[in-house]
Amino acid sequence: MDYIDYYKVLEITKSATEAEIKKAYRKLARKYHPDLNPNDKESEKKFKEINEANEVLSNPDNRKKYDKYGKDWKHADEFEKAGYDPNQQQNQRQQQNNQGYSDFNGGDFAGSDFSDFFNSMYGSAGRSSRSQAKYRGQDFNAELQLDLASAYTTHKQNLTVNGKNIRITIPAGVENGQIIKIPNHGAPGANGGPNGDLYITFLIDNNSDFKREGNNLYANVDLDLYTAILGGEIYVNTFDGKVKIKVPAETQPGTKVKLKGKGFPVYKKDNQFGDLYIAYTLKVPTKLSAKEKELFEELAKLRNHE
Repeated sequence: MDYIDYYKVLEITKSATEAEIKKAYRKLARKYHPDLNPNDKESEKKFKEINEANEVLSNPDNRKKYDKYGKDWKHADEFEKAGYDPNQQQNQRQQQNNQGYSDFNGGDFAGSDFSDFFNSMYGSAGRSSRSQAKYRGQDFNAELQLDLASAYTTHKQNLTVNGKNIRITIPAGVENGQIIKIPNHGAPGANGGPNGDLYITFLIDNNSDFKREGNNLYANVDLDLYTAILGGEIYVNTFDGKVKIKVPAETQPGTKVKLKGKGFPVYKKDNQFGDLYIAYTLKVPTKLSAKEKELFEELAKLRNHE
């Protein structure tokens, strides 16, 4: 297995923060995504490397192992149980160089092979036990963009992850930034080990007239002057159609009304919904006719004489 510098793959430094890693991954994943680069083998290869790098560096424990053991980071537990320290080994090799010995591997130990270490510690039996050991595959991370209307209903969707097409069911009520796990859809395990998992982060684009906060929705509704003064009935939009509500006479601007159960579905709770809160905004009539102006003037006089 060739050594791949995951930091170079994501175009970041070793001192990068978790936020910087996430930002770099999103940027490059969009750039090299197979859907945007159809039939482009180089982009597909790059996309796989980006996902692989993110899987390791976005996990603090895996990143620590990778920084210490390089491409053999998956075997870190074995090395540590045996008391092996690559930094100490490198120092010993440097001392040998200073005394006139040659160093075949040299350079950064992260790119070297640890087979010599296994041989010296276990001999041929060590090589056999290593080759037979089962290792779990890496987890994959992916992002999926939805609009708010799509997140309102349970539906199926196809997506491409690491060059493979999978079909998943998205439960109604999923929230922006929510992460769900799809078991066994990560990288295959080694030597018969279990597959990794797939973690999907949802990015919800709200291009509707509603504001969402958890399971509740909020919206402003225009109320004409005459209905606000005299009262009446109006129709308001919800995610599952229009509903009729009564408006009391002399309703003031900013009045809020709760429509119970007309909000967003509760995630993985059948037939449970949040509420819809509407706030009235007064719509003042324009382009009044001469007669209308006259009548408003009469009304103003009546109010002034009270």
